[in-house]
Amino acid sequence: MLDANLNGTRGSRVGAGHPPVRAAWAEQDPLLTDYYDAEWGMPVTDDAGVFERLSLEAFQSGLSWLTVLRKREAFRDAFSEFDPERVAAFAEPDIDRLMQNAGIIRNAAKIRATVGNAAATLRLRAEGPGLAHLVWSFRPERSPSPRTAAEVPSTSPESVALAKELRRLGFRFVGPTTSYALMTAIGIADVHLVDSHRRGCSGLWARDGTRIGDALPPELRAVPSH
Repeated sequence: MLDANLNGTRGSRVGAGHPPVRAAWAEQDPLLTDYYDAEWGMPVTDDAGVFERLSLEAFQSGLSWLTVLRKREAFRDAFSEFDPERVAAFAEPDIDRLMQNAGIIRNAAKIRATVGNAAATLRLRAEGPGLAHLVWSFRPERSPSPRTAAEVPSTSPESVALAKELRRLGFRFVGPTTSYALMTAIGIADVHLVDSHRRGCSGLWARDGTRIGDALPPELRAVPSH
């Protein structure tokens, strides 16, 4: 997720003799740079992967994304690799264990929400295509084309609608901003700056924000849009 105090750009257009162009937040630490260059905006289409990203975005709320990245492996270990079935089975002893784990963000409300969100993920799986299909069904017809940090949105009509639907289904810590951060993190929308060397990295969006044909991951092509 973009931290408000890290928005910005650095560098110039990609070309011969020019360095890669990144948002300024991605230049603040090597972990952020690696995340920006290799992961941010790439499609994630499985339930466990989307559940992990949703959980981490929720833990990030009010904090910096760098804090979450530094603790990511500890989070994965503490939350059973974000396997929804295993996390949904967590009970009070597990909550207590997590609250004693200095490797993660020890916020009781967010920990309990993650367990509850795992249970909601299982309900979705039992009732239909699952969490990944639901989240991807809110992909926009067009993605933003920001040229400056000021043009990078923090929400969208689709993220507002997704947050509303997730809350209806029993998910927590899923407001419009968190939902949009999730959408941009997993390729549903592309908010890389137009001049960025990572613009269009998902293969789903052209530089001008239009969809590239029917270029969705095969397992999601039948998902209707909201």
